[in-house]
Amino acid sequence: MIPAAPSTPLRGRAEALASPLPPLLAEAEHLAAAVMLGEHGRRRAGMGDEFWQYRPVHSGDDAHAIDWRRSARSDAQFVRQKEWQAAQSVAIWVDDSRAMGFSGDPRRPPKADRAQLLALAAAVLLLRAGERVGLADGRVPVRAGQAQVMRLAEAMAATGTADYGTPTTAALVPHGRALFVSDFMGDPARVEVALADAADRGVRGVLLQVLDPQEEAFPFDGRTIFESMAGAIRHETLRAADLRGRYVARLAERKDRLQALARATGWQFSCHHTDTPAAAALLWLYRALERRR
Repeated sequence: MIPAAPSTPLRGRAEALASPLPPLLAEAEHLAAAVMLGEHGRRRAGMGDEFWQYRPVHSGDDAHAIDWRRSARSDAQFVRQKEWQAAQSVAIWVDDSRAMGFSGDPRRPPKADRAQLLALAAAVLLLRAGERVGLADGRVPVRAGQAQVMRLAEAMAATGTADYGTPTTAALVPHGRALFVSDFMGDPARVEVALADAADRGVRGVLLQVLDPQEEAFPFDGRTIFESMAGAIRHETLRAADLRGRYVARLAERKDRLQALARATGWQFSCHHTDTPAAAALLWLYRALERRR
C-alpha cells in the first residue's frame, strides 16, 4: 500500500518551521568562530591527565609536585600543571515570548533572533570546550557533544504565545551554571523567584538583557498607540513625549533591580542592544560563564 503524500498545508508548516534552522546554525557557528578566546581558551590548572604548562614553584607547593627533570634545565624549580577536565553543566533559557519579536527598524534583527543567536553561539563554544549544555526547561537535557547543537537550535526556534517570558529552572543542574536571555520586560518578581531557586541549588550564571535601541530611546511624540506584540495590552496617548521621562526612569529602575538581583545571587548581568555587534556580547557571555567559584 502506497502511503498518502503529506498535505500541502502540513508540508508548508514543516518547511516554515525548519527554514530558520540552517541560517541560525550557520550564523551561530560563524559567530563562535569569530570570537578570539585567547591562547588557552577555557583551559586552567586542575585535576586531569593532560599536560598544560610548567609554572615556577610557589611557597606552599609540595616537594612531590616539582618536576625535577624540567627544573634541572635551569636555576629555578618548576611545577608541572595538568589541565582542568571537570566539565560544567550549563542550562540555557531563551525567552520565546511574543515581546521578543519586536524590532524598531526593519534593518535590525528582532530581539528573539539576536537572543537565539547569542545563546546558540555560546552553546557552540561551551560544547567545543567539553562542557555539557541543555535547556533550563528540560526540553533538551544537558549533554555533551556537537550533536547537541542541532537539538538546541531546533528547540530555540520555537515561538511561544505569552506576551512576556518567565525564566524556568525545572532542569537546572545543582552547582552548575545557567544562562537566561530575555528582554526582562515582564514581571520582575518572577525573575527573582527563578534566581532564588537557582541560588538554593548552588547554580550561578548570567542574565543577558536584549533590547532594541528604540526601547531605550523612546523616540515617540504626539498621538501614539502602544500595543503588546500579542495584542493583549493596548494604550493610546495623544502626547507620547510626556511619557518619555517616566518610561526612561522605569527602564533604568528595572535594570538596577536586575543588576542588584544578580549581585545578590552571585550571578552577572549585562544589557545588549540589537544595533551593536553580536561578537562583543558573545565574548562577554563566554568569559562570564567561564568564571568558576
